[in-house]
Amino acid sequence: MMKHIFQKGTDETKPVLVMLHGTGGTEQDLLPVASMIDPQASVLSVRGNVLENGMPRFFRRLQEGVFDIEDLVVRTKELHDFLDEAANKYEFDRNNVVAVGYSNGANIAGSLLFHHENSLKGAILFHPMVPRRGMSLPSLLNVPVFIGAGDNDPICLPEETSELTALLQDAGASVKVQWESFGHQLTRTEIEAAKQWYETTL
Repeated sequence: MMKHIFQKGTDETKPVLVMLHGTGGTEQDLLPVASMIDPQASVLSVRGNVLENGMPRFFRRLQEGVFDIEDLVVRTKELHDFLDEAANKYEFDRNNVVAVGYSNGANIAGSLLFHHENSLKGAILFHPMVPRRGMSLPSLLNVPVFIGAGDNDPICLPEETSELTALLQDAGASVKVQWESFGHQLTRTEIEAAKQWYETTL
């Protein structure tokens, strides 16, 4: 099992929010974000299994912006299998899972969509990059995706956001992009926009 926190929600018909932190984060980081998006939903907050200079991540990278694709594929499957195990252990509906990821966490969530059909009911990706290029994606029909992006994000350039949006849409996903101008940081307005999208879409 991956290191995680599970908080049972007050409404079990709601999706289970799988929270995935950014580089150097922990399973505690995004709990406030989860309660902002849906205070009634169950929350499964996960810690990445890879350390980079002592900082938890979900997969290795060769340098800033260059992913170790082999490791990405292995770690994505590891997270996918973990979600299966957690659904079993905590008795939630595996088909009613929405990932909420920031930065590195958004990248592994995006990778789930790219590599495993029906792995997520929907996803909220804050400042994601394209997880992998040159592959054909599984069908993402009826999978809604929210992307929070910075038009001046130095790590995740606007072109990257547009490319990811197109790849997801080509696979059948409906995508909503919220643009901010605060670089790579996660903003309150971005979270509020995600909450609004979540309430009307899921």
